[in-house]
Amino acid sequence: MDDQKTGFYIASGRIIDPFSRRDEIADLYVFEGRVVNPAELPPDVRWTRIEARGLVVAPGLIDMHVHLREPGETRKETIRTGTMAAAAGGITTVVAMPNTLPPADNPDTITWIGKKAEKEALVRVYPTGCITEGRRGEKLSPFQSLVQAGAIALSDDGNCVQNSRIMYLAMEYASVLDVPILDHCEDTTLSDGGVMNEGYWSTLLGLPGWPSIAEELMVSRDILLCEKTQARIHLQHLTTEGSVRLLREAKKRGLPISAEVCPHHLALTDSSLRNYDTRFKVNPPLRGQRDREALIEAVVDGTIEVIASDHAPHTQFEKEVEFDKAPFGVVGLETLLSVCLQELYFSKKMDLLDLFSRLTLGPSRVLGLPQPSLSYGSVADLILLDLEEEWKVDSSQFLSKGKNTPFEGLTFKGKVVLTMVDGQIAWQREERNLVVK
Repeated sequence: MDDQKTGFYIASGRIIDPFSRRDEIADLYVFEGRVVNPAELPPDVRWTRIEARGLVVAPGLIDMHVHLREPGETRKETIRTGTMAAAAGGITTVVAMPNTLPPADNPDTITWIGKKAEKEALVRVYPTGCITEGRRGEKLSPFQSLVQAGAIALSDDGNCVQNSRIMYLAMEYASVLDVPILDHCEDTTLSDGGVMNEGYWSTLLGLPGWPSIAEELMVSRDILLCEKTQARIHLQHLTTEGSVRLLREAKKRGLPISAEVCPHHLALTDSSLRNYDTRFKVNPPLRGQRDREALIEAVVDGTIEVIASDHAPHTQFEKEVEFDKAPFGVVGLETLLSVCLQELYFSKKMDLLDLFSRLTLGPSRVLGLPQPSLSYGSVADLILLDLEEEWKVDSSQFLSKGKNTPFEGLTFKGKVVLTMVDGQIAWQREERNLVVK
């Protein structure tokens, strides 16, 4: 039996490490799940060479807003298929939302998700627990039990807690436990029945509008409650210029508040719905051009420190109905990085170090996870990226069960070719075999 130890020698890649602000051409050695110092390589190791010349080597992405649909809706996605899609998109850690069937409002469900992920996931999976029982906004879930079972954060996901007293209590308890609350900001008394952004295009198309103020009111409430409780609050998928202004002011006051934006809100506006295409129906909805520009500015200046996909797979038959009746949501795991590269890097708004910071360091700080890095001793969760490769989005080739992408048929530049999790290759492109034995 061959007992010789093995490791990976990643040769001549462009190292992009936001943690150490490193951007240089260098070799990288991986052994026993960690990045190792080439000056301190262990003896008698058989090194498997990975040819990275012309490629970017970067920490794996953390996507803190993913719907894996398991348990309960495996026709849409599973932990296995969702994490396959994540690995193909260069994501090495996903945070699973709690809108499962049953909802993740009890420790048994959290434990089940954790054990299922241990057996079937290709990347790291962290579950979130519900703020309220059944995500109904009426009675708090058992926070401490959820956290002890493995929940990394608390959220009612697409069901914003409307009762401000319940939310106040939730923040107080979360503050004691030092666990973040992730909030979908929506005043349903204003958005009820809305299927797209309220404005010019909703009027022209004759579709019920979802006004910006419905988001901004809840952003304001959460900021005030955050100031009172000092709980760690994370505002999910912000979409409006007003929300950005409120967030920027709150952060200037030093509040423990953070926020995320989604690639589709950075790349698209409500004009995309002109043909009633349900692939563009999301909640919160695509907004106007001024909102889009404000979101991009906030990502660039660090007001918004997280970019997350809000990956929400649906079956084809669910989306192929009248616009009003179609479910909200798009898939995003396999397009996350490419869309960000197009809107922020190739447009010369951000450099790679800052862009990867929003996709790695930002979410790790919000969640209290170890900060991703390629420094010596760091866990080897990393990707190889071909910045020059152009590719056309073809959802039939997605590894996700969900095909409901708003980017169908578009051409992007920049494609992940290999993903490594815990020092082992989790996924690689068959047609780009970089491994040299």
